This record gives sequence, structure tokens and C-alpha cells, in this order.
Amino acid sequence: MTIYVKRCKLQVASSLADFVEAKVLPGIGILPADFWLGFSKMIEDFGPTNKALLAERKKLQLEIDAWHVANRAVGFDAASYQSFLYEIGYLLPEGSNFLIETDNVDPEIAKIPGPQLVVPVMNARFALNAANARWGSLYDALYGTDAIGELPKEKGYDAERGQRVVSWAKD
Repeated sequence: MTIYVKRCKLQVASSLADFVEAKVLPGIGILPADFWLGFSKMIEDFGPTNKALLAERKKLQLEIDAWHVANRAVGFDAASYQSFLYEIGYLLPEGSNFLIETDNVDPEIAKIPGPQLVVPVMNARFALNAANARWGSLYDALYGTDAIGELPKEKGYDAERGQRVVSWAKD
């Protein structure tokens, strides 16, 4: 059972608070009170936007999943799929050229292109997946598709299906 501690306006897993305060902050010269105040403010400022973006992502994913199920019997048609993705707003017309500055950004972010995911920090599995997203997760790819048989039936985690994924990946 996770134990939570209060930091400013946040309820934080004590293990995370301990790690941040004992291991991370001393090395970068930021006081815990300053960090939690700033972090709390950032969550307060960006939380509603993040929540709306996550809802939009969920809506798009449901539409994409439904498209794949509806088009399963026909086989994959890249042009049809691309048209569908534009139709639902997942893809947008290419914009004008632009430059991105990468000064003061970790080399992994600045020099290696890859997805950066925003996830709810309350779900450790999502956070781990986000950390691994730059290289992809075979387990998640298998779990969320019909590659090991039928599609997942439940929205929550199915331990039996998870075990089948691990077994398939190890074989």
C-alpha cells in the first residue's frame, strides 16, 4: 500500500518525496520547499490543460481502435487509414518550416528524436511506459493488440493476458 505525504497542495507517494528530497535536490542545489512549491504551481497551472489533452488523446485512441476493428476484415489500406487519421484530427496538414532550439536541453532529448509522453504520475505503469516510450515496449504492443489472440476484453489490467504476453515475448 502506498503511503502519501503532503507537499504544498500535492499528495505525493512518500517514496517519491524521499527520493526527490534525498537524492535529486541535494545534487542540484534546490531546496525541497522551493521545489515542491514550484512543482505544485506548475501542476495547478497546467493541470487543466493536461487533463483536456489526455481526454482528447483518449477520444482519438477510441476512434482509432474502432476503425481497426471495423476494417479488420478488409485488410490494411494505408491511404484509407491516412485519410481517416486526417478526418479525426489525428494528423494535420504539414505546416510551414520552423526551427527548434535545443540549448540547455539534455542530449538525449536534443539529439535523439523520439516521442515524449505526458502521463498521470499516479499510475506507475504509465510512468514506466513513458520512460521507455522512446524505444517502444514490445509487451505493451502485444498486450494492446490481437497479436496473441483476441483483443483485450477489459479496460483494466488482465494478469492472465499479461502472462501470455511475457510467455510469447520470451519464446
